[in-house]
Amino acid sequence: MGVTIQGMITDKFLKGRRGMTLEPAERTAIEKAISEIKSLPPRTVMIEAGEALRHSAFIIDGLMCRTITDRDGLRQFVGLHLPGDFVDLHSYALTYLEHDIASVTQTQVAIVPHDRMHALVADTTLARKLWFSTLLDAAMHRAWLFRLGRLDAMGRVAHFLCETNARLRAVGLSDGRRFALDLTQNDFAEICGVTSIHMNRILRQLREEGLCVVRSSQVEILRPDWLAARGQFDSAYLYLDPGAV
Repeated sequence: MGVTIQGMITDKFLKGRRGMTLEPAERTAIEKAISEIKSLPPRTVMIEAGEALRHSAFIIDGLMCRTITDRDGLRQFVGLHLPGDFVDLHSYALTYLEHDIASVTQTQVAIVPHDRMHALVADTTLARKLWFSTLLDAAMHRAWLFRLGRLDAMGRVAHFLCETNARLRAVGLSDGRRFALDLTQNDFAEICGVTSIHMNRILRQLREEGLCVVRSSQVEILRPDWLAARGQFDSAYLYLDPGAV
């Protein structure tokens, strides 16, 4: 029997997948597909690279990340996931992932077994909405490649903060200028491809230039337009337009 939390799961999915609408029958189908709710402590690896997977996880609360670790044990963030995201929906087709998935904060996830996904994708309209979810992940990966490959260190941080603000605002967790982001300075460094010491200098420079303040897991964007310009940020790849689906 499926698990439901008074529509909270599908409501978050509705917000997290920008511009999407779910019919009542689609809401019911997704909720019935959930087998259990799991709570993960901060900094817990949920999925290891190469592990055979028989379920996908939907984030109800908290932050999760995708990471790849090199031969020297150094980690690179390759994705950050927020409430409303299926963190590993593509594992339904791939059966395993080539990267790790871990909680960043205390996290609650809904588990959807892959054998229950069959019924969801049999509905062509709902399947398209789930497909949109995975395509949005791919669009964000391309933006992360651009950020790491073409922007200087300060531009990378500015772009990441603008992206995170836009995504959190879409799920009601940012007012457009202020939001909570429980990342360490080392997390920021791994996301933006710089050293932790360099990241400290960048965050100080952003503050001194009056663009943004990051302090004690709180972010305040002082000049959104200027920060976006510094990071060459254009939100088009996030498909926030209500007409996207």
